[in-house]
Amino acid sequence: MTIAHLAQFSAAWNRHDIDGLMSLMCNDCVFQTAAGPDACGTRHEGMDAVRAAFESAWINVPDAQWINDRHFVDGDFGVSEWTFVGTAADGSRIETDGVDIFTFKDGKIQMKNAFRKNRPNLPATQ
Repeated sequence: MTIAHLAQFSAAWNRHDIDGLMSLMCNDCVFQTAAGPDACGTRHEGMDAVRAAFESAWINVPDAQWINDRHFVDGDFGVSEWTFVGTAADGSRIETDGVDIFTFKDGKIQMKNAFRKNRPNLPATQ
């Protein structure tokens, strides 16, 4: 994996391109969300579960974008920094910084572990 691959992954998120995202994931992939009932957020294992979890981001925030991204790779470890923006179901605006911590296997993403600041949503734009 390279910085260019992580930039490609980020671009697929912003295009809402599930096939593009999944093409960069291992068959035994894991996604740990930023929120959920467990210490790790919510853990999704395997292609089908990860695919559904990724798609839910766009269902919950249809205009979701990850902007101001920067990527770092060192061997089988990587980090992406970003700002998540979008509109919540109640019309309020989401704008919060976060990171994804990745582990790689065989040139693909094996785990995506997401962390996001817990910031209250901003008032809806008029």
